[in-house]
Amino acid sequence: MLRKIFNFKKIKVEKDYYSDNEKEIEVYNIPKITIFCVVGLFILITIFSSFATIKSGEVGLKVRFGKIVDSSLNEGINFKIPYIEKIKKVNIKVQKVELDTESSSKDLQTITTQLAVNYKVKKENAVSLYKQVGSGYKDTVLIPAIQESIKAVMSKYTAEQTITMRNQVSDECLEEIQNKVNKYGIVIEDFNIIDLDFSEAYSTAIEEKQVAEQKVLTAQQELEKSKIEAEKKVVEAQATKEANELLKQTLTDELIVKQFIEKWDGKLPTTYAGEDILGIFNLK
Repeated sequence: MLRKIFNFKKIKVEKDYYSDNEKEIEVYNIPKITIFCVVGLFILITIFSSFATIKSGEVGLKVRFGKIVDSSLNEGINFKIPYIEKIKKVNIKVQKVELDTESSSKDLQTITTQLAVNYKVKKENAVSLYKQVGSGYKDTVLIPAIQESIKAVMSKYTAEQTITMRNQVSDECLEEIQNKVNKYGIVIEDFNIIDLDFSEAYSTAIEEKQVAEQKVLTAQQELEKSKIEAEKKVVEAQATKEANELLKQTLTDELIVKQFIEKWDGKLPTTYAGEDILGIFNLK
C-alpha cells in the first residue's frame, strides 16, 4: 500500500564497500497531491483550533502557558492562538451534586444521609476560583465542605431529633456549608435531605417504641370512651329521675281523670260476666 502512495522505486548501487556484489536500495518519490493534502489538513486543524465557543451560563478564561491572560471573554465565538492558548470554561449556572455521607448523632448512632445540594459560582469570582482551585473545585472544595458540615451538625442532635426536627437540621446544614465555601465565591442555592438511614438495631428499636406508643394511645382512647359513655349514662339516669320526680309532684286525681277522658273513645265494654267471671276460666 505504501508503495502505491509514495511511489517506491528500486535503484542499483554500483559498488558495495564490503563485497563485490551489487546492492539494491529503495527510494521513494512523494506525489505533489499528497503534500497538498497534508498541508491542507494541517491548515484546517489550525483554523478550527483558533476559535472556541462560550455558551450561555459560562465564563471563559483565556490561558496562555498556564497563565490567565484574559477573563473578559463574552458568550459566543472567541479567538485564541492555536497550540499556544486555551480557553477554560467555568459554569456559573445552578448545578446539583448528590452524595451519601455517614455521620454520628449526639447519642452516638450512625446515620447515613442522602443529600442533594444545588449550588452556583458567582460570575465575579470565577477567575479567582480558577486561580485558587482550578476546574475541579467540586471535588476539591464543595464535597469535602458538605461532608464536614453534615458531621458537625448531626453531632448536635440525637438520632430521633434528626427525624422530628428535620427542617431545622436541614437549615443549619445549609448555613454551615455556605460559611465554608463562601470565600471561594460558591453560593448554596438549596439543600435537601432526601433520606436518613439508621443502623438495623436502632431502626428495630424505633419500630418497637412506635408500636408500644400506639398501644398506649389506643388504651387511652378506649378509657376516655368508657368514661364518656359512663358519664352519659349517669346524666341520662339523673335526667330520668328528675323527670319522674317532677311528674310525681304534678300528678293529681283530677289530672288522671282528665287524661283518661282525653284518651277515651266513648265506647263501653261489650262483655260483662258479672259475678260468674271466674267460672269462665274454671277457677271456682
